[in-house]
Amino acid sequence: MRLPISLKIFSITMALLVLMVIVTWLSVLNFRHLNNQVRALSDWYLPLQQQVASVEILIRDQMVHMERVMAGMEVAQPDPEFLAKESNAFDMRGINADQIVDSSLRFLAEAEAEQGVELDRVTLAVLSKELPAIQTSRQHFHATFRQFQIEAQEGTPRSEKIVRDALLREKDAIDVEIQKTTDLLNKLTQDTAKQAKAEEARATTLNWIVTAIATILGLIFAGLVTRSLVDPVKRLLGGTRAVEAGDLDVEILVRTHDELATLATSFNHMVVGLREKERIRATFGQYLDPRIVKSLLENRIPADRGERQVMTVFFSDLQGFTRMCEGLTPDATVRFLNRYFSLMSEVIRDHQGIVDKYIGDSVMAFWGPPFTDPADHARLGCIAALEQMKKMDAFRAALPELFGMRHGLPEVNVRMGIASGEVTVGNIGSETSRGYTVIGDTVNLASRLEQANKFYGTRILASEITRTLAGDEFAFREIDSLRVAGKLEPVKVYELITLVDELDDTTRKAMQAYESGLARYRAQEWDAAEAAFRECLANVPGDKPSQVMLERVATFRQTPPEAGWDGVWVALSK
Repeated sequence: MRLPISLKIFSITMALLVLMVIVTWLSVLNFRHLNNQVRALSDWYLPLQQQVASVEILIRDQMVHMERVMAGMEVAQPDPEFLAKESNAFDMRGINADQIVDSSLRFLAEAEAEQGVELDRVTLAVLSKELPAIQTSRQHFHATFRQFQIEAQEGTPRSEKIVRDALLREKDAIDVEIQKTTDLLNKLTQDTAKQAKAEEARATTLNWIVTAIATILGLIFAGLVTRSLVDPVKRLLGGTRAVEAGDLDVEILVRTHDELATLATSFNHMVVGLREKERIRATFGQYLDPRIVKSLLENRIPADRGERQVMTVFFSDLQGFTRMCEGLTPDATVRFLNRYFSLMSEVIRDHQGIVDKYIGDSVMAFWGPPFTDPADHARLGCIAALEQMKKMDAFRAALPELFGMRHGLPEVNVRMGIASGEVTVGNIGSETSRGYTVIGDTVNLASRLEQANKFYGTRILASEITRTLAGDEFAFREIDSLRVAGKLEPVKVYELITLVDELDDTTRKAMQAYESGLARYRAQEWDAAEAAFRECLANVPGDKPSQVMLERVATFRQTPPEAGWDGVWVALSK
């Protein structure tokens, strides 16, 4: 169907409106009959029934007052005031009853003249005769009661009995007339209510039938008209979901000649662009961290500006890698490094770190904004370092499979340095070659700490700022105060041992003994320092830092430090 979408939607709307008008018109016809029955009940029959009920109540009250008068007259000493009061009440109820009957007769006359509502005029005509009959019977009853009063006061007992019997007959006659009228009205209202209910059910059923027919016709028409809209939209939706799931090979084919065809063409062009962008991102993702690539492509990282940020920088290096490579083929060396770098990089990225570069067998990484929360970079760097140490066990276990042999395997150990502080971060390099990296004293310090592991025999060394920012969940041991190459100011160096929750009592005692020995060492109390370091070795045999400090103590005993020595050790080499 070669129609624009606007015309298709308009045609559907018009068809539904026509069907709605038809349904509404039939509903009006059906409910007009129902409305007639309801109006007859509410406007005429029920008010008339209420008036007749009021007449009956008044006549019953008359009879009650009559009984009271007759009872009052039979006592030994009648109360004239009571009799007069009840007699007057008897008269007032009769007058009221006649007034309501007259009002009902006028109401019946109005009903017979009503043309807007269909009424049961036969029944209304009967009621027009029954109501005067009630009124006549009531008036006869009233007159007979007065005659009874006269006979009771002035007549003979025989005449009083005759009148009393007549009074009771008149009372029964009123009851008959009232009952006939009440039955007639009850039947009229019940029949009308049944007719209204039946009319309602019939109207409802007819409306449902008409609505169902209109709905079926509307659905058929809408299905025919919207088919050319729905199918292209489904194809576009399927393509969108495929792209969202990462499938960039999708292509949408729309055979209509409307706006959806134009949209499908634009979608296909967009997918081609995304495919090209993803290919670029995947290619560069092998050389740069994917988050950096994404930020560069989305222009969220300034291309020509640097920033000062507080970050955590990490360096790691394989111990004795050069000597290790001498016994490996080039192919084995590449496989070894690729497996090692993949394992270490995975841990760093899992903990939000950025792998900056690989330098030979070394890894440089950093944590900080905008990739890491400013308050979390030191903690994440420390966690990543500990996780890498744990991964090294799995890496060593995989060496037989990697090299294809079980004996003569190289001993693989890694050293790590972590430093936190202010760095300059940005895209640094030439016009033709740049890299998103960090530079500054903190970077140099992290590199020197990694190298300092060599002469302390440690695995992970961290700066004092890193220890402070990392928090209390890590177990650190202060190793020394060190003046590294390239820096004049000394830094306190800490060994990252494990998480506090994983620290055992033996290691804790060794740490306390070492730090006690370090304090005695700085105070030049050589005997006490030696005792403390030996206590540390007793808890952790082979503790390298304790052995290094014992060697220094022995040296200082023979050649004491110069006056004013501050306990700082100078690293003469990188």
